Amino acid sequence: MKILDKYLVKQFLQTLFFALMAFTVIFVVIDMMENLDDFIDESVKGTLVLQYYLVFIPEMIRIILPISVLLASLFTAGKLANLNELTAIKASGVSLYRMMIPFVITAVFISLITVYFSGYIVPMANKHKVFIEQTYMKKGLVHFGSNIFFQDTESRIVTINYFDVSMGQANQVSIQEFDPKEKTKILSRIDAFRMSYDSTKNAWQLFSGSARKFHENSEELEMFLVKDFPSLHFKPEDVIRKQRKPEEMTLSELKSFSHEQLRTGNNAVRTEIAYHARIAYAFSSIIVVMFGLPISANRRRGGLAIQFGISMAVTFLYLVFMKISQAFGENGVLDPFLTAWLANIIFTVIALVNLKRAMK
Repeated sequence: MKILDKYLVKQFLQTLFFALMAFTVIFVVIDMMENLDDFIDESVKGTLVLQYYLVFIPEMIRIILPISVLLASLFTAGKLANLNELTAIKASGVSLYRMMIPFVITAVFISLITVYFSGYIVPMANKHKVFIEQTYMKKGLVHFGSNIFFQDTESRIVTINYFDVSMGQANQVSIQEFDPKEKTKILSRIDAFRMSYDSTKNAWQLFSGSARKFHENSEELEMFLVKDFPSLHFKPEDVIRKQRKPEEMTLSELKSFSHEQLRTGNNAVRTEIAYHARIAYAFSSIIVVMFGLPISANRRRGGLAIQFGISMAVTFLYLVFMKISQAFGENGVLDPFLTAWLANIIFTVIALVNLKRAMK
């Protein structure tokens, strides 16, 4: 059976490679038509355009991989059926279950590789893509490092007017401490012209500022030139990370960002869902293989076009269901882990039922 398994896997991977190539080219052409005006208006050099699409390709592959796997499984099984090879395989005593094993195992390996690919390689590429968009295309332009505010603890809010990334230094800083029991009651406020991180002390130092403590009917004011603030819970790299979008974060960064949000009393549901959803989506390749092969292995009227249409409809429903479950999860109806994996669980059950019916 090893010869047959190798033959099936080879046909499957070859078709998958060409499907990925075809879909990637289509996506690039469509996106280029949409961004052509931006490239021309901002006089973006051809080398930068090429660089932009090179770093955009990983995100494209991540998105189109399940559809490409579906197409590969359909065309591989369809080719076997058209050449009567499928009939010969069944006549030799090989069941549909047994024939699916090399496809499913290959899909599992693809999913495991996709977890790392979408969790680490894609975010790195997305960072550079966003940099090109903001720097050269003036698209989604934000002044990175300016007007930053975040919650350091449940009762402390930090505001930074401008953060110098190269120096790791914050300028025009305000630190406000509130009453943990009465959230609208401010207890103290520190304003400083500059704040830098002392790695030897593992603490922030504030320069040229004032510290105020508020009492019921009075206020204490302290002017200072240098003031240590060891109780701040963030470092310079954390300030940079707080400004990134989830698609620019690796799985490790998403996980640590989620823990940080929980520590500071913020709602971490969206971040947790993004973390689990990235892993869950990587395993969708297994589901589409389990759906596509039983449909394609049984000849129906209408041929491959009808089979592909049915499988595409199921894949579309899977993606829609995933988005709907995420909406429920973000509203607190579902647990973040269950939110991300619910679509996989339900459609795996449906795929198994469909496989059982195909065996009859």
